[in-house]
Amino acid sequence: MSDQKPVEQVPAAEPEKLQEAAVVASEAPEASDKPSETPAAATTETTDKEAEPKAEEAVHDTPAKVEEPVNDAPVAPEPEAAKPEEQKPEQPAYLTKIPGLAQLFEQLPKILNETSYNEMWGVQLKDSEDVPTVNVLIKFLRANEGNVQGAQDQLRKALEWRKKTDPLALVESGRYSATKYGGLGYLTTYEQDGRPLVFTWNIYGAVKDVSATFGDSDEFVKWRAALMELAVQDLKMKDATEVIDYDGEKDPYQMIQVHDYLNVKFLRMDPAVRAATKKTIDVFSTAYPELLREKFFVNVPTIMGWMFSAMKLFLSRNTTRKFHPISNGANLAREFPAAIADKIPKTYGGKGAELKDEARTVQLVEDKVEKEDKKDEAKPVEATEETAAPADEKPVTEEAPKEEAAKEETAKEEPVKAEAPKEEPVKEEVHVQVGATNTEQTTEKEVLKEEIKPVAEEAK
Repeated sequence: MSDQKPVEQVPAAEPEKLQEAAVVASEAPEASDKPSETPAAATTETTDKEAEPKAEEAVHDTPAKVEEPVNDAPVAPEPEAAKPEEQKPEQPAYLTKIPGLAQLFEQLPKILNETSYNEMWGVQLKDSEDVPTVNVLIKFLRANEGNVQGAQDQLRKALEWRKKTDPLALVESGRYSATKYGGLGYLTTYEQDGRPLVFTWNIYGAVKDVSATFGDSDEFVKWRAALMELAVQDLKMKDATEVIDYDGEKDPYQMIQVHDYLNVKFLRMDPAVRAATKKTIDVFSTAYPELLREKFFVNVPTIMGWMFSAMKLFLSRNTTRKFHPISNGANLAREFPAAIADKIPKTYGGKGAELKDEARTVQLVEDKVEKEDKKDEAKPVEATEETAAPADEKPVTEEAPKEEAAKEETAKEEPVKAEAPKEEPVKEEVHVQVGATNTEQTTEKEVLKEEIKPVAEEAK
């Protein structure tokens, strides 16, 4: 019996312990939230087991709350810090190195909008990141010696002229009179250092009929522009991958011009020639700036050599340095390296074929149709005069021989007067070639200066 008493007392005490454990268990969530109280609750296994999963849940919840503000904090400043860095590479170096180029590009959209045209020398004008466009604008800026206003005015005029004239069509579909322009202009292209070296040849001494060739100045300008566009196409400016130098020293997009003046009279230029030349200069100086590398005047009389010295008085050094007068055309080849000299036509001291045999030119057509039309127009006029003449006018036709006979008799009676006018022009020609007095030489020089001005202006 004494053994059973302790056994009975144990269950009596267990309910109290269980109640305490329940109280501890009920306080366990507070302990899990407060780490300082967890050791007091660790007296029972149940509290540990219940606290562990709740503590793990708290641990998992805590980092999630911390990560949200951490991710949000750096997101806001990143765009603000990146904006200035992205703007720097947007402006190419050449815009800052070449004065006025950036300003000219700022005006380009306005110019293109005003003219409603964006093609220049085969290049579709775009923005400052397009290399061919950059090269075109540099040429216009260089032609105006860095003056932005002058460059944009010239560019606007050039675009307006191209829109109106359509020079590309002048090359592709244009047809020009062989009688008027045959043998006057050629194009040759040689290779130098992997780049095309373009020559344009203007053979002014080959003009057969001055009035026919230069009489229609608009037609003459179109023919010259077609030849020029043909040369520009060979420069391949639209395929450019490098920006040219502003000073022009390294500009592969320029050509060589040769003007042959064999048998050309510089004095007393025909009015038709003067008008056509002036119009050509006005167009070319506006629409084709900085496309000339060097200009050779060949077969120029030695007595005219002083003119090229006089040019320095009214032209810029940048222009006159391109001029090369050569009295004998056969010496032209000496001005170039051997590789190029060998390809130049034999007439000009090289070993190449003659221009008329291998050089290119614009499309020429014969004037057969025009001649037939003129004959047809002339025949009815003559027939009408003969058939429509009234009977009253017959005595007039009969008296005509008498008047002619009277003129012949007058001419015979005054032979000295008739011969006198013929001697005067001969004397003038002698004075021009040899030179007589200082006064005469001065007069001729003034005339020559006026005549050579257009040639010099065209070289710009």
